[in-house]
Amino acid sequence: MIPQKNLNLRSFTLCMRVATELSGRREVILFAYRTRNHDELHVWRELDGRLSFYLAGDGVLFKVPELGALQTHLCVTWDSTSGLAALFLDGKRSLSKIYRRGHTVRAGGRVILGQDPDSFLGDFDSDQSFVGEIFDVNMWDTVLADSVIQGMFAGKREPRGNVFDWESTELRINGDVKVVTREL
Repeated sequence: MIPQKNLNLRSFTLCMRVATELSGRREVILFAYRTRNHDELHVWRELDGRLSFYLAGDGVLFKVPELGALQTHLCVTWDSTSGLAALFLDGKRSLSKIYRRGHTVRAGGRVILGQDPDSFLGDFDSDQSFVGEIFDVNMWDTVLADSVIQGMFAGKREPRGNVFDWESTELRINGDVKVVTREL
């Protein structure tokens, strides 16, 4: 995914729709943003089924229902000033956690969906690859209100992402990937 603006972020909301039949003790990555030297922002399903995101270091983990074959609307929010981080699954908000207060997500990286780049432009581990569907990926450079995220899940037409807008973001395809247009 090619961003519409630099990912020099002090807050964000990242949303996507996900479906997978991968289960069991396998970690898979949903979203990866890596600069030359750092994994800046990664969203994972951990070995134990928890969902997590990492900002250039240790992650914040959330115990939530397992992802499955039915489409799940997933959003992650984070604000640097307060450190507040939360996760939304199908419009339901998790508890808030304090995470990486004062951090900035640095610009100059690459975004890859469904694969963990172990280096800036490659070196992938096939055991961490996502198998399933990831679509409707949108990102904003602010924390959206709970009601806006709940509206997106409910199918309301909300403002599209200003960092990534799935409807207009340029995608570069590698590997066995199919891009399918869907009506939401």
